Amino acid sequence: MKKILVACGTAIATSTVVAKKLEEKLRARGLAVSIDQCKASSRSKAAGYDLIVSTTEVDDARGKPYLRTLSFLTGVGIEADIEKIAKLLGA
Repeated sequence: MKKILVACGTAIATSTVVAKKLEEKLRARGLAVSIDQCKASSRSKAAGYDLIVSTTEVDDARGKPYLRTLSFLTGVGIEADIEKIAKLLGA
């Protein structure tokens, strides 16, 4: 199971929307994932994850693969981002 950390400014509304949509799309592709949320400023959490997905700039992803995207909020480009994420996860 791959672990994904979704970061946004406050770790409340935006990251929840992204996490739910991301989980739905990846599971539909048969990928087993565990998704957690955090504030973008809580980058120390990155070490325990396979991928960081953020809606805002992250200064230091701690060497982990990282994707900044708004597609899960706007609906534009979701499928392209899912492809990128699958590749970053090695799927």
